[in-house]
Amino acid sequence: MLEKLKIGVLGGGQLGAMLIRHAIDLGLNVSVMDKDPNAPCARYTSSFVPADPTSYEAVLAFGKGMDVITIEREAVNIAALRQLEKDGVKVFPSPDTIETIQDKYTQKQFLQSHNIPVVPGVAVQGKDELYAIENKLPGCLKKRRDGYDGYGVMVLKTKEDIQKAFEVPCVLEELVDIKHEIAVIVARNEHGEVKCYDAVMMAFSEEKFILDSQITPAQLDQAILQQATVLAEKIAAAFKLVGILAVEMFVTQDNKVVVNELAPRPHNSGHHTIEASITSQYEQLLRAILGLPLGATDLRFPTIMMNILDSTYLNENKKEVLTSLLAIKGAHLHWYGKTEHRPGRKIGHLTIADTTMESITAKAETIRKILK
Repeated sequence: MLEKLKIGVLGGGQLGAMLIRHAIDLGLNVSVMDKDPNAPCARYTSSFVPADPTSYEAVLAFGKGMDVITIEREAVNIAALRQLEKDGVKVFPSPDTIETIQDKYTQKQFLQSHNIPVVPGVAVQGKDELYAIENKLPGCLKKRRDGYDGYGVMVLKTKEDIQKAFEVPCVLEELVDIKHEIAVIVARNEHGEVKCYDAVMMAFSEEKFILDSQITPAQLDQAILQQATVLAEKIAAAFKLVGILAVEMFVTQDNKVVVNELAPRPHNSGHHTIEASITSQYEQLLRAILGLPLGATDLRFPTIMMNILDSTYLNENKKEVLTSLLAIKGAHLHWYGKTEHRPGRKIGHLTIADTTMESITAKAETIRKILK
């Protein structure tokens, strides 16, 4: 039965590649569309279409004949997905869900309408509107659309900073007094079955606003972790989600939990689930969109996950660096095989597993030294 299903994925990056890996375990056929002919997924499926997922015509042509379509990126053509849904193709998550989350301001409005605590923010069109509300500074400015991995985010401290601001529709958020940043991945299927993964605690690069590493399970009070899980479940229900959703949250200095951002797809904060959870986030997505029972999300052992970012040093010493990383017991390397080099770009990750967090932390420090 499963091997006859035709599954389409919009986006061909490393998330799609890891999804294909788990689709193989279930005997599934997966087609992928990405505008980059050298995208990581291109070498892992015999059905790769080099076309733009934001193009109406391309998405419509790709989706015809598919049974189910899902995404590994938010920048996709919503109108085409709605038409495919009318034509009988199952689209998960729903086009409405993707469209709401594509825009950080409409995402915030949706959450507020469902009484979910969020970071307060106002919509602005550009620098002129920022000057008009300079009394709201300092604040965090985010592009409403197409921001990822720290691109499209900047902190504005004073009026003088506005001159470097994005000249596109943005949302200006209040600066939160953050104690911790955490994330919970929640899965839900068509039958309304819901499962959450243990919260992870994240550490970000202050320069690039990109995830540096994360600890699982989060070393926080159980009341806070329970609060985060309840919020994730509430959001999944509000969207009538079918698929998986990453809910990034802030824990404030007074131990309140507020939602930062959402991602309706596999997420960096769930990479560790490949080794550490009974069911990975990628297998869970496939289970959810195919109407199968959701898998157990229990954590088998603690981990630290570390992103590997592109650098001149790494490119010039790749063989030696990878050899050193692979020599570390319990360090699981995922190399994405990206061909285009750009400083700061995610090109791989490591999941470090062991019996104690002390041992894992020591290995993480060794890895940081190897990666310079």
